[in-house]
Amino acid sequence: MNNANDNNWMVLYTRSRWEKKVDQLLKEQNIISYCPLVKTSKQWADRSKTVEVPLFNSYLFVRANYTDLEKITQTSGVINYITFCGKPAIVQDIEIEKIKRIVKNYRDIETTSLSNLQIGDEALIVDGPLNNQRGEVQKVNGKSVVMVIKSMNCALTVKIDQKGLVAC
Repeated sequence: MNNANDNNWMVLYTRSRWEKKVDQLLKEQNIISYCPLVKTSKQWADRSKTVEVPLFNSYLFVRANYTDLEKITQTSGVINYITFCGKPAIVQDIEIEKIKRIVKNYRDIETTSLSNLQIGDEALIVDGPLNNQRGEVQKVNGKSVVMVIKSMNCALTVKIDQKGLVAC
């Protein structure tokens, strides 16, 4: 069990588009924070530019102990902590290191919500050449899902599209 004086990685929920600003404000207070940034190309009518954007919209990580919580939540742009069972959710050091390694080594990264899709769920393909085929989700890997379609005696990888694959 974690002690109240242990520094742990926790997840902050920020105002929309304030991730980088909150990260900077926390660092100015000597609080360890991490806002994973990825480079992406933005196209405007008159130009194209490569910019760094947060990997997780409205979220960043902070390394602190429970006694620092009030000070951190008073920082401009911070809405609250993500909680689990009424306490700030703890993210293991190894998970933060994985995120850092992914951001460092890969260019084309984006997050996709899988809140409605879990391993073992039965899913229905509702778009594309396999429309109306049902399968069991075996693995979720980024924006692709490995599904087993028993009626066709095969496994396939499906690119995740919020409207193309639904949990049954």
